Amino acid sequence: MFSAFFAALGQFGDPRFRRVVVLGVALAFALLVAVYALFLLMIATLTPDIVELPVIGPVSGLHELLGWTSFFFMLALSIFLMIPAAAAFAGLFTDDVAQAVEDRHYPFLPPARPLGWAEGLRSSVNLIGLLVLVNIVALIMVLVVGPLSPLLFWVLNGFLLGREYFTMVALRRLPEDQVVAMRRRNALTIWAAGTLMAAPLSVPLVNLLVPVLGTATFTHIFHRLAASDR
Repeated sequence: MFSAFFAALGQFGDPRFRRVVVLGVALAFALLVAVYALFLLMIATLTPDIVELPVIGPVSGLHELLGWTSFFFMLALSIFLMIPAAAAFAGLFTDDVAQAVEDRHYPFLPPARPLGWAEGLRSSVNLIGLLVLVNIVALIMVLVVGPLSPLLFWVLNGFLLGREYFTMVALRRLPEDQVVAMRRRNALTIWAAGTLMAAPLSVPLVNLLVPVLGTATFTHIFHRLAASDR
């Protein structure tokens, strides 16, 4: 597990790795800008120029005030939205990361079945949805476990990350039924590796690298487990 992680880390200078990170961040930023622009348009459309207030009388410039207020609100909100949005978009391109790992470390393999956009989108949506759900549960459980909450965060997210990343990588090489069977046989290894990936989720900016690092690590893990099975 650790050798797979360090092998993935050692390849982080690969241009295809950097491309996926940059694409994920750029598309997430573009989405947030588009959402904010739509929000401003709604404010300008639905807010009257002049509002008649009791005692004070007519007041103008309300939509400008709401626009500036919404800017600071979106700025604060983007801190929380940027990471999952970037991870979701990066998940669309992780097939490139797996292929980069195989080209460098496993050049003898036959061509893999590339994951289509639909499969990549489904995997990204599943992963983000599960992470959001589990982290809501983890936040509730903080009241129960107290100082052990970081450990709970890593363990729960590790289970989900391990499951999703392993499945995504393995489906490039095996039918789905074989992937499920292999995942069950190596459940503890996959869970432990997923927990290793979950730790950086707690570190701002570093968590932007998790989709790439997770895919690369689990590509190594998959091939080593497949060789062990053979």
